[in-house]
Amino acid sequence: CMLCHRAAADPDVCGHKLEADRLCAHEFCLFFANKLSQQGVEEVGLRGFLPEDIRHTINRAAQQHCFICGESGAAITCRETGCDRSFHLPCATEGECVTQFLFQYRSFCWEHSPRQTVEAAPEDDTICLICLNLVGDRRSYSVMVCPACKHAWFHRGCIQGQAVRDGISRFQCPLCRDRDAFLPEMLTMGIRIPFSLPSWNSLAYGALSERHSRCDASECLCPGGREQVDEEGPWQLLLCCSCAAEGIHRGCSYLWNSTAIWECDSCA
Repeated sequence: CMLCHRAAADPDVCGHKLEADRLCAHEFCLFFANKLSQQGVEEVGLRGFLPEDIRHTINRAAQQHCFICGESGAAITCRETGCDRSFHLPCATEGECVTQFLFQYRSFCWEHSPRQTVEAAPEDDTICLICLNLVGDRRSYSVMVCPACKHAWFHRGCIQGQAVRDGISRFQCPLCRDRDAFLPEMLTMGIRIPFSLPSWNSLAYGALSERHSRCDASECLCPGGREQVDEEGPWQLLLCCSCAAEGIHRGCSYLWNSTAIWECDSCA
């Protein structure tokens, strides 16, 4: 890649290498490069980036050094006003930078990167729900949590891989299945979620991980039966906040209407 100077880089973050007009660049090295604009027709140049504009960007980046690896050719600069830290896209993770894969393609250095506001911290033995390895006892750049259930912990690299496999149509919290709060939070925190169909592996996993949808109380009191689920009220279904594999009607658990968390007997 003539922008990041890497022959190999994480395709989940940098995208595929594009070649045309004696130019070679990773897809997202182009999108994040300073002052490089895509034209309306993607068939022109590299994904709509004109060859002359790319060459001008390469020459300009040659004067910038990456604050992470120290090498020249850093085409990405922190968007915070007054900050001149520049870096290569493949160096972003090592430098704890956040690159937002939204339409603006904004980038931030470690000092000015957005941070999760959820007031939660993992226990010593908390594992990543994706790779099943320990995440440590604190939140960090590389350890993230679902903003909805606050119980799903995962490594940044693991949830990025899951996002690429799922695509925008299926990406959700691996524990509580929330999308409304989960999706925008992950995008803000720099997770790339492709606008693509899910992979076969993701579809197979999804078939096994559908949201639990029945009351598991020893005696269900709902007139409509265990399968009846209302949005609110006594027959609202609460899923176990730890495993999400069991559920109970609010009325069957005798919980107050203000109670939002329930834990099954196995997890308790």
